[in-house]
Amino acid sequence: MAHVLDVATGKETGDVVHGMKFTLAAAWARDGSGFFYSRYPEVAEAEKFQALNENHRIFFHRLGTPQSADRLVYETPAHPTQSHYAQITDDGHWLVITTSEGTDDRYQITLADLNDPAWPTRTIVHGLNHHWSLAGNVGTRFYWTTNSHAPRMRIVTMDVGASEHPEAHALVPEDKATLEGAAIVGHVLVASYLVDARTEIRRYALDGTRLEPVALPGIGTASGFGGEQDDPETFYAFTSFNDPTTIYRLNIATGESIPWAAPKLLFDPADYHVEQRFYASKDGTRVPMFVVRRKDVTGPAPTLLYAYGGFNIPLTPSFSSSRIAWMEQGGVVAIANIRGGGEYGKAWHDGGRLANKQNSFDDFIAAGEYLIAQGIAGAGQLAIQGGSNGGLLVGAVVNQRPDLFAAALPAVGVMDMLRFDRWTAGRYWVDDYGRPSEEADFHRLLAYSPYHNVRGGRDYPAILVTTADTDDRVVPGHSFKYTAALQAAEIGAKPHLARIETRAGHGSGKPTDKIIEEAADIWAFAAEWTGLGVKGR
Repeated sequence: MAHVLDVATGKETGDVVHGMKFTLAAAWARDGSGFFYSRYPEVAEAEKFQALNENHRIFFHRLGTPQSADRLVYETPAHPTQSHYAQITDDGHWLVITTSEGTDDRYQITLADLNDPAWPTRTIVHGLNHHWSLAGNVGTRFYWTTNSHAPRMRIVTMDVGASEHPEAHALVPEDKATLEGAAIVGHVLVASYLVDARTEIRRYALDGTRLEPVALPGIGTASGFGGEQDDPETFYAFTSFNDPTTIYRLNIATGESIPWAAPKLLFDPADYHVEQRFYASKDGTRVPMFVVRRKDVTGPAPTLLYAYGGFNIPLTPSFSSSRIAWMEQGGVVAIANIRGGGEYGKAWHDGGRLANKQNSFDDFIAAGEYLIAQGIAGAGQLAIQGGSNGGLLVGAVVNQRPDLFAAALPAVGVMDMLRFDRWTAGRYWVDDYGRPSEEADFHRLLAYSPYHNVRGGRDYPAILVTTADTDDRVVPGHSFKYTAALQAAEIGAKPHLARIETRAGHGSGKPTDKIIEEAADIWAFAAEWTGLGVKGR
């Protein structure tokens, strides 16, 4: 449910829109009369947290009118599993509709001409074959980032007024770094790249000429860079593992940045060391990993190893106050950029999904072995953590190498790999996991499914499973079944527990006090089983 707020007065307008599940993105008409949005049909209350999500449609909501009067703009009733999202070009002329199916970033692009009262649509990119993301337009000349003929992405142009089926022309070629996105601001293309999982910002003229890059404060993640074509400046956020988000103002013409808004800190970021290391996985693949700790922590110490490894999502440097709390007590945080993520483009993603999913687990296990071999963590000092797909990761590697870890913290994990596609958003995940209904996929999924591979007769690490009772993305039944399997098996004397938050969702829906309580419980559990001392105790 979305409520519309008048930012000038701080009061609600009375407009309420239901069905905007998984996103609150709205594309506002240039005249402010209303917005385009996507929604699913309403379902019966009894099916609210279980029913499959289908028949996604785009509507226009005019302010001051009931949702029942909203105008249907786009749907694909012959393809109920497709999803559709809308954005408006800066000139207000075009509605750009991006269609996808599943979680793979393969899109179809449809345009609606908003200058025509009928809002006629035409599809200009067919087939759901490649990633396409709009960087901006100058009239009918559109700029896109795409992985068409470029696994690590490139920038192309397209004249949508030239024909019904416009062709794409290369502007900025594919690079060794992975292009994450681009935007036209101040008549310049500002492009964000991933270089070994950290951000690099480059600038290009609209003819593709490379300009001076943007100097960032250090190893970290930069995001933002929004604006309009005539804007002389833009703003971006920069963060790192030891540096909370600071907002910078970027002069488009010169490429110079200055801090614009920085938080007041109760700790000194200089007390913490951020480094990037590389280690070899089981098959020899070179995998990056960030290691963060207090500068005075030099010997083996209790270490928290985190990873995700799925859905083309990269893990880049970011600040977490709860991780600072762990490191303040002398713990180490390690972030492994395992295969399945988007750190190195399509090949890295493909290397850790479907038939290659075991590579993600091998990469994570190798990260743990590296931390111990390098003396960063000692024997019995390694805890692992991951959420959602990362919860699956933790559950799978615990089954495969229970001897390697002292504690495991799987959160809102996908634990039953033979039934995941039967609930809520689960059907989207077949692009990464495969289809349990197909024999070859069934056997692969069964081989690593956390719930199905709990085996007695060996000691498991201490495990604290966390979930929420109203998670309608990864339904809590996954965690319930997995915890029950752990507690029913003969896997040693260490505790195997579940912590269930009430009235919360998939890692969200909790007020600050609940977030603090959960972090305190998780860190206390991990500290107990890795030997982390607590100051003042």
